Amino acid sequence: MNAPTVSFDREGAAQVASLQGDWTLQGLEGRIDALRAALDTGEARAAARWDLTGIARIDSLGACLLWRIWGDRLPPALDAGEHTLAMLESASALGVRSRVAPPTTSFDSLAALGRAGLSFARQTGDLVALIGQLLLDLMHIARRPQDAPLREISANLYKTGVSALPITALVGFLIGVVLSYLSALQLKTFGADVFIVNILGIGIVRELGPVLVAVLVAGRSGSAMTAQLGVMRVTEEIDALATMGVQRSLRLVLPKVLALVTALPLLVLWTSSAALFGGMVAASIQLDMSYGFFLDTLPRVVPIANLYIGLAKGVAFGLVIALVACHFGLSVKPNTESLSSNTTKSVVSAITCVILVDALFAIATRHIGLPGG
Repeated sequence: MNAPTVSFDREGAAQVASLQGDWTLQGLEGRIDALRAALDTGEARAAARWDLTGIARIDSLGACLLWRIWGDRLPPALDAGEHTLAMLESASALGVRSRVAPPTTSFDSLAALGRAGLSFARQTGDLVALIGQLLLDLMHIARRPQDAPLREISANLYKTGVSALPITALVGFLIGVVLSYLSALQLKTFGADVFIVNILGIGIVRELGPVLVAVLVAGRSGSAMTAQLGVMRVTEEIDALATMGVQRSLRLVLPKVLALVTALPLLVLWTSSAALFGGMVAASIQLDMSYGFFLDTLPRVVPIANLYIGLAKGVAFGLVIALVACHFGLSVKPNTESLSSNTTKSVVSAITCVILVDALFAIATRHIGLPGG
């Protein structure tokens, strides 16, 4: 093995840098810093020609070392063998190192805003197209009920509904305990202990229950839906289904939407019950309020309209979460980076849409089911 060396000679007035030896992983071991220092001198920068014909062997490490020292470009005058040139071209294919970005201007900000607007318009258009396709699938099932994907709907009902019962009940119970405890601390001050039933009833049944379930389902089931469709996109299973004549929306998207629209109102009812039970337990401990008084007062101070509003929110939230999750799942590119990115976007977008829909419900139902409404 010949150790890699660097020498500088003069050909008339021109400076020539000559490289010899084995510029390989084995040859460069323990010598990279010394060679980099030798190639970063004034003599090297003043070299008019680089003679690489003395290099016996070179691999990707040696080629990358020279490429980086030359500033990500080949010198104007270069003598090298075919193998050496091929390795240097391979190093150049790795790309130019990132340099300091130029300062942004108002035009750059405007261009970024335009790109964001076009991306939002494209995403909205794809989502509208997905909704239209689902409506066509529903019409098809109405005409031919035997084509309904009952097995897929049942499987998704189990995954999004039944398997979510323990975690939603636990979170709902704990939220009810916390809300009841904090409310009791304030109500004790004013001697208004009995109004804890009003606070817990309306707050949980109308607002907290549906939103809490929607956030949990968006992070749990929504991300799973996006990941499942994304993996099928990466592994080309969706293309295989299309080749076999199977409609992806009928077998993959519609069952998820119908299952989540059906399961979420039931989860809202389940979680709200668990939260009310937790609040009742905390009220009994903190305020010495009996369970019988709590259960007797609850239906009198909380109009039934609040329950209907909570269930309606569950239907709307389920539809929004399923559509967003399926949209981002089908938008995954055939690479793992796109899969992880779209899964994150799916959860964030679903939760954001849930909050927006909840705000619309609050405005539309502001005179329904509330005192003085």
